[in-house]
Amino acid sequence: MIDQESGTGLPPKGSRLPADLVSELLMGMRLFGVEYRRIQITRPFGIRFGMRERRAQFHFVARGPVFLRNAAGTVHSMNTGDAVLLPRGGPHDLVSQPNLPSRDVAGFETAPLCQSVSSIQACTGGACEPTDALIFSGCMEFDLGSMHPLVALMPEVMFVGTLLERYPEILPMLEAMEREARGERTGFAGILARLADVVSAFIVRAWVECGCGDASGWVAALRDPRLGRVIAALHRDPGKDWTLSELAAEMGSSRSVFAERFLTVTGVTPVRYLTELRMRLAAQWIGRDRMPIETAAHRLGYGSHAAFSRAFKRVMGHPPGAARVTVYAAPG
Repeated sequence: MIDQESGTGLPPKGSRLPADLVSELLMGMRLFGVEYRRIQITRPFGIRFGMRERRAQFHFVARGPVFLRNAAGTVHSMNTGDAVLLPRGGPHDLVSQPNLPSRDVAGFETAPLCQSVSSIQACTGGACEPTDALIFSGCMEFDLGSMHPLVALMPEVMFVGTLLERYPEILPMLEAMEREARGERTGFAGILARLADVVSAFIVRAWVECGCGDASGWVAALRDPRLGRVIAALHRDPGKDWTLSELAAEMGSSRSVFAERFLTVTGVTPVRYLTELRMRLAAQWIGRDRMPIETAAHRLGYGSHAAFSRAFKRVMGHPPGAARVTVYAAPG
């Protein structure tokens, strides 16, 4: 099945999140490329991505058409100037025809262009022609800080083409990417890498600004102005020893009304929500930033290492020390 209409799942403008909460969501966003590839390849071709990388993947088609095929076999058509972000990565193919077999991208011969950017030239006879496909791909480190669960709620594929009417400022960046990919001027590889980072961030911001699509749970709480204030307060100061009365005051209601409303909308109690928030942050600090476990525990309001470790294992399923290996593991 070929799907040419799929995109970011943007809802009508009326369902957007409040601007201040959008800022809260995006303040902790980290999205930057780890490895980029400029690929010139003769048709027919099939390239498999995501077999080793457990990170987000970005693709820009500088000369198409190209088809993106996911692990389930769904195919999306991409033309020249199209870009897509796969926020959770995973196995997928770029192919010149929907039913072609694919070959792992790691099996192609590469040549370095600059730091973190390499070139793949898989053209017949060793010389590339203007009719050959030209693709710029990036494997990206991506998390949203304390709002990291949003990544799991994002669409599998997020196409930039669905944003152009609402965000026309993206178009000049796509045009610049096309010129740089084709022209190969001095420094083009580094410029392409930075543009890929920015376009990817635009895709994420647009999805968040427009209400996070069909995401539910605590995103629904963010759309509720009164509950949204509570969520924002918890994320601003997760280490505070919050009481039910203080959280109810943030919402402007009684404790019983607040507790019932919070549970109804988010599906968890305020205490459970705060504990899970703290443990997600701890996993990132310990795994990504190499923060000492004792420092993370203290920053999140735990007076003892033992209490913190028990809470961490209960929520994450493993002790905090294992976060250095399991939470932010490098690509295999």
